[in-house]
Amino acid sequence: MLSATRRTLILAAFASGLALPALAFDPGEVECIAPANPGGGWDFTCRQVGKALFDLGIVANPVRVTNMAGGGGGIAFAYVVSKRNQDPHLLVAASTATTTRLAQGAYVDMSPEMVRWVGTVGADYGVIAVAPDSPFTSLGDLMQALAERPEEVSIAGGSAFGGWDHLKVLIAAKAAGVADVTRIKYVAYKGGGEALTALLGGHVQAFSGDISEVVGFIEAGQVRVLAVLAPERLPGKLADIPTAREQGIDAIGANWRGFYAPGGISEEAYDFWVEAVRQVYESELWKEVMAQSGLMPFARFGAELERFVRQQTADIEALSREIGLLK
Repeated sequence: MLSATRRTLILAAFASGLALPALAFDPGEVECIAPANPGGGWDFTCRQVGKALFDLGIVANPVRVTNMAGGGGGIAFAYVVSKRNQDPHLLVAASTATTTRLAQGAYVDMSPEMVRWVGTVGADYGVIAVAPDSPFTSLGDLMQALAERPEEVSIAGGSAFGGWDHLKVLIAAKAAGVADVTRIKYVAYKGGGEALTALLGGHVQAFSGDISEVVGFIEAGQVRVLAVLAPERLPGKLADIPTAREQGIDAIGANWRGFYAPGGISEEAYDFWVEAVRQVYESELWKEVMAQSGLMPFARFGAELERFVRQQTADIEALSREIGLLK
């Protein structure tokens, strides 16, 4: 017997004009690759959406999560393209960090067209955080230090040098009037979890990441967020965190979270996964996850997401050239 969610998927397929063969696709044993070590945003995306897929009855078996760190997601991207190109039972967590690395040519000989972009499940806004006992009490304090004595301040992030966590710091620094952003010391870790560990251990002075990565640390009193890079304050329990804008630094950093699938899968499999991720995003269960984690609404699916990825890649390439990361 079909679960309620599978029945909903069928109705959604009819409503959107999907071909009937898409309804016959069996997702089987599903694997989700998180292109980083446990504890970061990609790991969160795989584990939380994988759980939702199973809990909602969209897949019959628990989703297996594989952590594949390296190259800012490049090792996983190359692995999928070269080894799993036709595997219809595979999803890979992606985000603005993925498009950033693609835009900068960090995934050697790889392009966005080599995979199928499935759907998003919300957006994380960037944060810049410090330890509770840090001498920096505002984003302005930190930016002043970066301008006057950059050699004394190291900032950790879960993306590679030039990746999205790095770019967020540079975007904020440029907005704050830091003259030479190339002097900023950014320390790249294999995921947000490792970067936060470095902050808590006193190895770096600040952390650049996303709000979902630090919610638990905020609640435990282990980090203090200097600013969220959002247009306005976040709702609910995160409303006490000031924005960069209200501190006079006009910096926005939104990191969408979602998935791509191997480029060689059938249209039936691709259509199934587009509708499956859409169904998770629209569920009450996922709305609760978003509220708990600090994710904000952000919906792009199928062809719309593929167009968005192409445009974002072009925009980030232009930004990277402007700040000297590309020649």
